[in-house]
Amino acid sequence: MSYTTIIMFVVLIGAIFLMQRSQKKQAQERQNQLNAIAKGDEVVTIGGMYAVVDEVDNDNKKIVLDVDGVFLPFELTAIKRVVTKESQTVETDQTPEEAAEIIETSKAEEKGSDSKETANTESAIEE
Repeated sequence: MSYTTIIMFVVLIGAIFLMQRSQKKQAQERQNQLNAIAKGDEVVTIGGMYAVVDEVDNDNKKIVLDVDGVFLPFELTAIKRVVTKESQTVETDQTPEEAAEIIETSKAEEKGSDSKETANTESAIEE
């Protein structure tokens, strides 16, 4: 065999090794994500349905999802991805109008600070 053939086999074996390693890493990340699912997390199933987790049974690999008041049991592997974790969602007692007012106020404050910065920059340029 020539050196070219040997080099081609070595490169091919190296590429296969790297692909398998990448797949194992992705599978491990998915398994960690599935194991970390808790009640209150928003998930997407492999069918594209958005739901909130109601119960998780890791021993039997089952999960119960709440879809607008309808509780549906699934296998844990039917979860495609976690959209939001329960700890990241912010529960408030505000009405949508109050929340919109807070957002508008914060935007107005940002614009005010931007105009102050612009004025400071313009005065520095004039000097």
